[in-house]
Amino acid sequence: MSELVKYTTEAGVATLELHNPPANAYSYEMFQQLDTAILRARMDTDVHVLLLRGSGDKFFCAGADIAMLSEATPEFKYYFCLHANETLLRLEQTPKLVIAAINGHCVGGGLEVAMAADIRIAKAGKAKIGLPEVALGVLPGTGGTQRLARLIGKSKALQLMVEGRTVGVDEAKTIGMINDVYDADEFWAKINDYARSFCPPNRASRAVGGIKRAVQTGAELTLETGLALERELQQRLFTSADAQEGIGAYVEKRKAEFSGK
Repeated sequence: MSELVKYTTEAGVATLELHNPPANAYSYEMFQQLDTAILRARMDTDVHVLLLRGSGDKFFCAGADIAMLSEATPEFKYYFCLHANETLLRLEQTPKLVIAAINGHCVGGGLEVAMAADIRIAKAGKAKIGLPEVALGVLPGTGGTQRLARLIGKSKALQLMVEGRTVGVDEAKTIGMINDVYDADEFWAKINDYARSFCPPNRASRAVGGIKRAVQTGAELTLETGLALERELQQRLFTSADAQEGIGAYVEKRKAEFSGK
């Protein structure tokens, strides 16, 4: 099996690169490798942030390999969607910050992958972003209908999906599909610096993970239950070395040096 997800680590950041030129279309095999990479990063105590990107400079990911789907049985397509959803839920629920570096076109299943990240940053340029699956006679079946509605609101999400319309990166930022747009010339330098800013000693990565879990899980709960989850996570953080360091540094009027513990 070829290497469809390249995994590297540096300075507390694990980079997961979707690698299937030219469009980085995904297959069952790619999702198997992505699942393995997510687990690897989650279990590595030296990794604090996951950075998800596409290979090359034109595509983040163009979604599913249409040739694969055209030859697959209906039963395989169903279980493929099930497996892909499980993988993206794992990405979404891992207690480490996940940043999607959208370095090119991000459409269909590619956007569904990006929406499972916590923060999406796109490279300035002519890249298109959207869920045009309706043109194939299907719906965005790897979490697209659910995550896009939660990101930008039900009405706008429904309109974009039934029209099958893709948007540019500036419009995607305006409507809330992505968080920011970085200039192409400094895209990788800025996004790597941004990812590292959430790693020790700059940031208390356990607190970042706790915030992520409180938001991702709490958003699906009642307010009362969400507040209980928040209290539980806060209590765990109060016992951490980073909480002691952060509070101590504030009292002593110095910059905190976090350890991720």
